Amino acid sequence: MTAVAIIGAGYAGLACAVELARHDMEVTVFERSRTLGGRARAVRKHDRTIDNGQHLLIGAYTELARLLRLTGVSPRQIKRLPLTLHIPGQIRLRAATLPAPLHLLTGLICAQGLDWRERFAVCALLRHLKRRRFQLPAGTTVTGLLTDCRQSFRLRNLLWEPLCLAALNTPAHEASAQLFANILRDTLAAASATASELLIPRVDLSELFPVPAARYLATRNGSILTSNAITAIIPENTGFRLVGAPGHRIWPQVVIATAPHHATTLLNSTGGCPELAARIAAMPSEAITTIYLAFGPGVDLPAPMIGLADGPAQWAFDRGQCGGPEGLLATVISAPRPGGKGRDDLIPATLTQLERALGVSLPAPQWTRVITEKRATIACRPGIIRPGIATPLRGLWLAGDYIESEYPATLESAVRSGVRCAREIMEGTKHPDSSGNQR
Repeated sequence: MTAVAIIGAGYAGLACAVELARHDMEVTVFERSRTLGGRARAVRKHDRTIDNGQHLLIGAYTELARLLRLTGVSPRQIKRLPLTLHIPGQIRLRAATLPAPLHLLTGLICAQGLDWRERFAVCALLRHLKRRRFQLPAGTTVTGLLTDCRQSFRLRNLLWEPLCLAALNTPAHEASAQLFANILRDTLAAASATASELLIPRVDLSELFPVPAARYLATRNGSILTSNAITAIIPENTGFRLVGAPGHRIWPQVVIATAPHHATTLLNSTGGCPELAARIAAMPSEAITTIYLAFGPGVDLPAPMIGLADGPAQWAFDRGQCGGPEGLLATVISAPRPGGKGRDDLIPATLTQLERALGVSLPAPQWTRVITEKRATIACRPGIIRPGIATPLRGLWLAGDYIESEYPATLESAVRSGVRCAREIMEGTKHPDSSGNQR
C-alpha cells in the first residue's frame, strides 16, 4: 500500500485525505496549527469561537457537498436560502420557489428597486453569455463585460459588482470576466434552481468539514498530526523526507496543501522546483477583513445576509439567524479598495454603515473583533496562470484553492483540487508511465 503524506489540514488537504482514505490508501496529514481548516477555520478569543472569515457557499458547489455527505455532515448544519440580494433601501431580489429558469425570471419581475429597463438589461447580459456559450475573449475584465452588455452604473453598483466581489474577491475592473461567467453559468443559468441557492453554515468552519473529515480518517487508515510543522521537503532515492515529521520515514507520495506562500517555501526546500516556486510566489493576492460586532438580544438584520452600500464593508451576516449567538453580526470587506479605512477606523465606520442601512441607532457592541487575512485568496485577474497539481518532482503534488480551476479561489476550488490530486495519485500508483513518472 502506497503511503501518502499531506502537508496542511485545510479544505484542500483534507479533501485529498478523505478521497484517498475512501479507497483504502494510507494517509497522514501534518498540520502546523492546533486547529483544522487552514484559512477557513474557527478561532477562539476570550472563550468565544468565531470564524477567521465569513465564507458563503452556493448550491453549485457539488464536490464540497459530496464530501460533506461522505463524512456524515447533516444537511441541517447548513442554512439554505434562495438566491437573494438585499441592500436595504436600494434593491431586493429573491429567486422564487420555482423550477429554473422561472425562479430567476419571477425573482426579476418581482424585484424591488429595479425598473423594467434594468430587468431587461440583466436578462440581456445572461443571453449574451449563453450565445457565446460562456466563453469570453482572453483578457476581458468584469467591467469590460458589463460595458459591452450596456449595464447601467446603477446595475453595476447594486448587482454585478457586489456579486463579483462575493464570488471572486477581486474588484470588477481587475477581475476575470471568464471566471465570473463560469460562476454565472453554474448558478443563474443552471438547469436546476438549487444551483443558485445560498448556503450559510450554521456551525463554525472547522466543524463544517475539517472535524468530520478527521473523524472519517480516524475510522480508516488515516491520521492527522496537529501542532506539527513541516519546514522542508528533502528528496531521497525512494521518496521524500519531511523535516519536522516524527521519525525518519521516507514518503513516496507527498501533497503540499498549504497556502501559496507556505507552498513556495516548501517547494524551494526541495531544490528541484525553482521555476514553479517563483511562479506561485508572483501570484497576486487579495485580503479579506471580517468585523464581528456582538450586540446581544434585540439586534438583528432583516435577512441572514444583506448587502451594504457606501462604506468599507460590502456584506453583513446575522449569525444569530444561522445557529450562532443572538445579536452577533459579521461584516465583510472584500478586496479593500485604495483609500479605504484604516484598521482603527473600521469598527465605527461599519457601525455607521449598519445604522444607515437599518435606519436605527445601534447600542454600543458588547465586544468586537477585527480579523484580516492579508492573503486570503489569489487575485482572480485575466491572464493569471494558476499551477496544476503536478510538480517537476515525481511523487510531489500540489493542492489548494489557487490551483488551476474553472472557479475562483473558493472552498469548492480547494476541495476539487484535493480530490483531483488524490485521484491522480491513485491512478499513477496503478499505472506509471513508461518513464516511471506518476502523472
